Amino acid sequence: MRILICEDSTLLREGLVRVLDDAGHEVVAALPDARELPEVVTATEPDLCILDVRLPPTFTDEGIRAALALRREHERLPVLVLSQYVEERYASELITAHGAALGYLLKDRVADVREFLDIVDRIGAGATVLDPEVVAQLLTRRARDERMARLTERERTVLALIAEGKSNQAIAQTLFVSEASVEKHITSLFQKLDLEQDEHGNRRVLAALVHLEHGGGHAQNGTSR
Repeated sequence: MRILICEDSTLLREGLVRVLDDAGHEVVAALPDARELPEVVTATEPDLCILDVRLPPTFTDEGIRAALALRREHERLPVLVLSQYVEERYASELITAHGAALGYLLKDRVADVREFLDIVDRIGAGATVLDPEVVAQLLTRRARDERMARLTERERTVLALIAEGKSNQAIAQTLFVSEASVEKHITSLFQKLDLEQDEHGNRRVLAALVHLEHGGGHAQNGTSR
C-alpha cells in the first residue's frame, strides 16, 4: 500500500516510516506539517493518508482541518487520524463527514505494532476503525432518540463493538456467543435504527455513526444481555 504520513514529531514520523516499510508498504511522503499536503497528495496519489490531529504552526486543529479537506476533495482516499487525546469536537466532525474509509486512533495504539499494522490494512481495505477510547468518550452528552431507545442492552453492546470496527467473528469472541447470534442482533438493530442497505453495503458504519451521534459508550465484554 502507498502511504503518506503527516506527523510533526520526528521520532514518531520516522518510527512510522520504519514500521510501515518493514511491513512491505511504500511511504510515498513523510511531512512535518500540512502546508504542502494537498499538493503532495495530488502528486503521489497515496492509498492511505496518516495524519496527526495537532500540527504546526498552532498545534490546535491543523491536522483535523487537513483531514476534513482530504475527505472533501479526495472522497476515495482512506484517512487515519492519530491523536494524543480524544478530541471530541474534532472527532465527531471528522467521523460524520462524508468520505472514504476512516480510522481515528490514540497514539498509544501505535506501540502495539501488530495491532497498528492490522488496523492500517483494514482501513486501506475500506473499513472504518475507531479507537475504543474514542468510542467511549465521543459525544458523551446523551441525546434522546426513539431509535436508540428501541435497542436492547445487548444490541447496544453489539453496536458499540461495531463502532470500534470489530468483525462479526470478533464480536462473537468478545461476547462469548456464536456468530449466528451476533448476526441476529445486528439484523435487529439495523431494523430498529431504520438503516437500510446502501449502495456500498455500509450499514455497519451507518450504525456506528448513529451510535456515536447519540452518546454511545465503550462496550464491556460480556456484560450485556
